[in-house]
Amino acid sequence: MELVRGIHNLRDRHHGCVLTIGNFDGVHLGHAAVIEHVVAMAKQHQVPATVMLFEPQPLEFFAGDRAPARLSTLRDKLKRLSELGVERVLCVRFCDKFANYQASDFVEQLLVTQLGVKHLVVGDDFRFGQGRSGNFETLVAAGQQHGFGVQDTASCLLNQARISSTLIRQALAAGQLDEAKRMLGYGYAISGRVAHGDKLGRTINFPTANVALKRRVNPISGVFAVRVQFADGRQFDGVANVGKRPTVAGQECRLEVHIFDFAADIYGQQLQVELRDYLRPEQRFESFAALKQQISADAKAARERLADASISL
Repeated sequence: MELVRGIHNLRDRHHGCVLTIGNFDGVHLGHAAVIEHVVAMAKQHQVPATVMLFEPQPLEFFAGDRAPARLSTLRDKLKRLSELGVERVLCVRFCDKFANYQASDFVEQLLVTQLGVKHLVVGDDFRFGQGRSGNFETLVAAGQQHGFGVQDTASCLLNQARISSTLIRQALAAGQLDEAKRMLGYGYAISGRVAHGDKLGRTINFPTANVALKRRVNPISGVFAVRVQFADGRQFDGVANVGKRPTVAGQECRLEVHIFDFAADIYGQQLQVELRDYLRPEQRFESFAALKQQISADAKAARERLADASISL
């Protein structure tokens, strides 16, 4: 899959595509149905199946920390989109300049001249251009003028219950991992590179791998039984805390995972941590000794939950 970072990097060879536009946060089953249709249409037109998405996501640009919690990082989105058969992603930097694009320029310069869209799939509530002046009807009219088809995403979904990133966020916030998995089509996971932390865990015989959460707002917090996967495919069970670590007066939200029966220097390595079972909310303890006792109990509970899950599969 080809990643084009920014409109300024579009070249003549990028002309001609079947395109869909959106945030694709989480790349859930609803998104997957849309992508499946885009891929099929792209084969029909013999052009690349292309996704246009935005960094930051528009609401993150306008609302900052008041924006909805992000489900997936750009890296995670790209991996999932590639698995679904997308051939090209145009990642547009969402900024004041882009937000003030005239709707007519968005259509004529970007969609028609640079991308050469043959068929477009967007939500019927899609708005674009300065003052959000462009809408689905604008695109339909443009398609009739310039010779490309326009389709709403709802027409790509057949007999599926409503799925949205909002509902998935709500399920995650409530610790309902099975419900989130039902809508995502896969177990919710957090990916990132292991960084140096406070190294407090090793002082109580529970060393942790620390992963920064590259999100303005995090969709989930608490303590979880997890499955950890390394880039080389190795997998280990573990227990993880997602949050600000109030007992040690933490300031930023991070993922700390203790990997069972594992001892190695893994700083700088990429991990994927799938949250398999919710154990409890994050809480503040009055002493480090009390925290150690709770972590021991959490580790025991996580081992038991993961063993039960393995038996039931």
